Formats: sequence, structure tokens, C-alpha cells
Amino acid sequence: MQASLSRQKYRGMFMKLLIVDDSQPMRAELKHFLGDLAEEIAECDDGSQALAVYAEQQPDWVLMDIMMKEVDGLTATRQLKTSFPDARIMIVTGYDDVDLRVAAQSAGACGYVTKDNLQEVRRILGEGQAATQH
Repeated sequence: MQASLSRQKYRGMFMKLLIVDDSQPMRAELKHFLGDLAEEIAECDDGSQALAVYAEQQPDWVLMDIMMKEVDGLTATRQLKTSFPDARIMIVTGYDDVDLRVAAQSAGACGYVTKDNLQEVRRILGEGQAATQH
């Protein structure tokens, strides 16, 4: 489990992110691509760690991969939403599959974006944070 901080301001908004992905290069890419949106970015490499890191960090958004070794992202999403009903979880995955989209929504995810469309992640995070600032 790793955690890192980025102290930057995006359009007057500060937010905390949690990235849950078993691919270290993907976590690094997300941190680089989204670093200007977040005051803090925590990360973990499996859904089994997501609940503990969420409880400790209380992020504004969780970016959750689906396929991970121990606990998959759908199970981790259900666990997070059970313990933290207000958690905002966006699935960020390489799988563009209708059944997975439906399963993610049923698990409590409020967004589903493929990893080849990170600009959409930025848009959703920006809109979501702007809505909480009003």
C-alpha cells in the first residue's frame, strides 16, 4: 500500500482521490494525468486494501479498477458503499463491457470510464467537485 500527496489547486477546488488499481504504471499515469485536480492522492494496489485506505483518507472520489488479484473492484465497491454510503466511486477499467457497466452500477459506482478515455475521468471529477463547492 502506498500513499502520496500532491499539493495543487484546480480552479479553486481541492479534492482527495484514492486510486485502486493493481497496475503500478496505471496508478502512476492516473496520478500524473489528474495531479492538478487533487490536493491529495492516495493509492493502493488491490480492492482488499480499499476499505482501510478509504476509512483513513476519506477521499472525495475513488477511482477503482475492476480486475485485481485478491478482491476485484466490484466487490470492493460494494464493501465501500456498505460502510460509506456517500462514497463516490468511479470505475476506471480497460473493459468496455455492457454487463460490467450494469454490475458496476448495481455495486454502487456512480461512473464507468475506460482507461483509454482519461479525459472523461477529468471531466467527471471536475463537474463532481464543482457541484460540491456550491
